[in-house]
Amino acid sequence: MPVMWEPSTRYPDPAIRALDPSFEKYHLPLAGVERLATGCRWAEGPVWFGDSRTLLWSDLPNDRIMRWDEITSTTSVFRHPANFANGNTRDRQGRLVTAEHGRRVTRTEYDGTVTVLMDRFEGKRLNSPNDIVVKSDGSIWFTDPPFGIAGHYQGHKAEQEIPGAGNIYRLDGVTGRATIVADDVLGPNGLAFSPDESILYVIESRSRPRVIRAFDVDGEGLRNGRVFLDAGPGTPDGFRVDVDGNLWCGWGMGDPELDGVRVFNSSGAPIGHIHLPERCANVCFGGRGRSRLFMAASHSVYALYVNTQGAAGG
Repeated sequence: MPVMWEPSTRYPDPAIRALDPSFEKYHLPLAGVERLATGCRWAEGPVWFGDSRTLLWSDLPNDRIMRWDEITSTTSVFRHPANFANGNTRDRQGRLVTAEHGRRVTRTEYDGTVTVLMDRFEGKRLNSPNDIVVKSDGSIWFTDPPFGIAGHYQGHKAEQEIPGAGNIYRLDGVTGRATIVADDVLGPNGLAFSPDESILYVIESRSRPRVIRAFDVDGEGLRNGRVFLDAGPGTPDGFRVDVDGNLWCGWGMGDPELDGVRVFNSSGAPIGHIHLPERCANVCFGGRGRSRLFMAASHSVYALYVNTQGAAGG
């Protein structure tokens, strides 16, 4: 059952907490957390479509992509079945690009046709593509951990054909050639570029505690992998980066006080927290000016206006 929740009737909303004075720059005192939709089994991968003023997100276990309309405030099913869609983003031509736990990466064309961009690497089926971003050169970068192989979403087990704890791939936007850019991240999950695309951040979800790693982007590859931050008792899943380089991370699991979105600056220091009644998996920026934070959190999707903009490509 969805968690019982009521929006705060007070401003500033007590759900929004500064962990460092620098966060006050991003906090709008007359903005509060809103619940836009509920009734999902596990909400993931929100992505904003400003041309239609709609938000799409995955309800992974229910094998569907959902759609929320900003004009009418109504929610509907955008696609079912959806091959267990997980992470979503848009390419630089505005098309939906999706990482599917059903072992493929797809693009939805303007006419609604679904094009399979990749489902195998060197003849072997992908594991369970998880999250996805598009760089300004048109290349598609995605994580492929073996999470879905156990069949906890599909109802049956499948053979893992690509060994290891998961790869990060780069799919060339012109040639379609796929390369592995990192194979040493334990359970790679959410990923995002810094605003200038010089750094790729990746959540390593199989380490204990979880960590967010950073790589320097070197042409078509990565180098200098390092731990950017240790999540401690938190459980980061997916995240997006704003134009100032801050990471807005889905957070939670364990202690209910940790549920929500934890914000870190570009040095890895925590500066703010948005408390939600459910663990948050992933976020995106959207709305007019890309200044509305959409948060996919377990059963529900929430939103909050903030005083920053999301970086392009997320």
